[in-house]
Amino acid sequence: QVQLVESGGGLVQAGGSLRLSCAASERTFRRYTMGWFRQAPGKEREFVAAINWSDASTYSANSVMGRFTISRDSAKNTVYLQMNGLKPEDTAVYYCAATYMSNTRRRADFGSWGQGTQVTVSS
Repeated sequence: QVQLVESGGGLVQAGGSLRLSCAASERTFRRYTMGWFRQAPGKEREFVAAINWSDASTYSANSVMGRFTISRDSAKNTVYLQMNGLKPEDTAVYYCAATYMSNTRRRADFGSWGQGTQVTVSS
C-alpha cells in the first residue's frame, strides 16, 4: 500500500499538451510498478500507461501510443504522464495507481489508487 496524489489536470484545447504528476509516499516507491488509468463519464476505467519498477520499461494502450509518455523520477518519488496531441476523446478523470506486479494492464492488479485529476479537452 502506497499513498498517491495526482495533480496537473485542467482544461486544454484540442492539439494541446498537459503533464500530469503523481506523488507517491517515499517508503516503498521503488517496489511499485506505477500506472495511469482514466475514466470518462458513463464508461469503465481503462488502462493508459505504466512503468515497471524493476527496469523502468514502459507500456501503454494503443489509443495513446505516440502521444502519451510515462516517466518517473525516483529521487522525487513522482511519476509523470506527458500528454501531447490531446483529443476531445481524451477527456476523463485520470488516476495514478500502483502494483507490485509487472507488465499488467488489469485494474484489479493495482492495489493503490490516487484520488484522480480531471482532464478536459475542448474543440
